[in-house]
Amino acid sequence: MEKGKGVMGGGRRWAVDFSDYSTSPSSRDVPDPPGFSRASLDQDDSAVSRQRKDAEATWKAQKAWEVAQAPFKNLMMMGFMMWMAGSTVHLFSIGITFSALWQPISALQGVGKVFEPYKDSKVDLLGPKLLFIALNLGGLALGVWKLNTLGLLPTHASDWVSSLPPAQVLFLLC
Repeated sequence: MEKGKGVMGGGRRWAVDFSDYSTSPSSRDVPDPPGFSRASLDQDDSAVSRQRKDAEATWKAQKAWEVAQAPFKNLMMMGFMMWMAGSTVHLFSIGITFSALWQPISALQGVGKVFEPYKDSKVDLLGPKLLFIALNLGGLALGVWKLNTLGLLPTHASDWVSSLPPAQVLFLLC
């Protein structure tokens, strides 16, 4: 069965042929009616496209700020997990601490890739990038602080020289 032919074998019942075989002037040669201007349509299209580009730039800026603030949620979650892990050295607390160190480092290495979808000539990404970097540095500082509270950072001279006695830990009883 040919394409477009019905079961009855005839052509399409309601087909319209739009090809122009006439010798009369085409519709492009007919002047526009009074009060109609094709230039006004072009201006409206450019205004709409300009508004659309402005809306897209605003959306990109808003999403860039949302991405920049995302490490704050991670920072709070990691702080809670470190608090739950306690201050004794065991496998869980060490794993949580090194995870708290690794996540900000890997995020800082990929700052360019994180903000790549939001690049635009109308969008300033300096503020969101600086916030993203600052929050990840805060997460890194939280991980280093936890390493210090676990006693895994070499902060005394005796940690480097074996002939020196270990530092005395003072406990205050109130």
